[in-house]
Amino acid sequence: MPKILLVEDEAPIRDMVRFALSRAGMEMQDVESVQQAEELLALRRPDLILLDWMLPDENGLVLLRRLRKDKDRRDIPVIMLTARAEEEDKIKGLEVGADDYITKPFSPPELIARIKAVLRRATGADTSGTLRAGRLSLQPGARLVRCEEKKIDLGPTEYRLLEFLLSHAGRVYSRGQLLDYVWPDVGEREERTVDVSIRRLRKALAPHACDVMIRTVRGAGYSLSVKGMDGA
Repeated sequence: MPKILLVEDEAPIRDMVRFALSRAGMEMQDVESVQQAEELLALRRPDLILLDWMLPDENGLVLLRRLRKDKDRRDIPVIMLTARAEEEDKIKGLEVGADDYITKPFSPPELIARIKAVLRRATGADTSGTLRAGRLSLQPGARLVRCEEKKIDLGPTEYRLLEFLLSHAGRVYSRGQLLDYVWPDVGEREERTVDVSIRRLRKALAPHACDVMIRTVRGAGYSLSVKGMDGA
């Protein structure tokens, strides 16, 4: 389920977007200011950010600039959601690093379509939303993992872990980061929890020779190998 962060200070818009996203099978968290957004981002990584331009404490572009300079968060997709409809404003938003730009008022179907398109580009998913890496595929809607045509059964935790790694293929994540992204709602967390789930995931993938795609980077963490995606 895609996790969307909405940074918007108008309550009616937050309510409308929340309803549209829930109907589309997406999870939303919302904040009203840049400061609140920064606090939430320090605790949990969203799959995409919907960002208003005019906010009560800072300009939304200020947050966008900071995100694009942050090595751990620069790849989070951002869609500007704003009443500023002038062409020069759109150009400025895109130049700073927005992945898309939607002007108010907007229709919920358009918003959902834009979000899905940006998420496909960001994760490398195909038009159906399926994530693919080499012979491995994952269909988020159906919660189905396959190696070619053979179904792979995963527990809920290992499924979430694989979905995250597939969505960010080639990037290395520390155990602490994976705890934040894959186990965000767990109170007491230990880094060995990640190691245990990685072992279980590899064990499930091993009969299909896909376990080698889950790479241990000494002193850094884990990644899903881009080399493995190419079938090497």
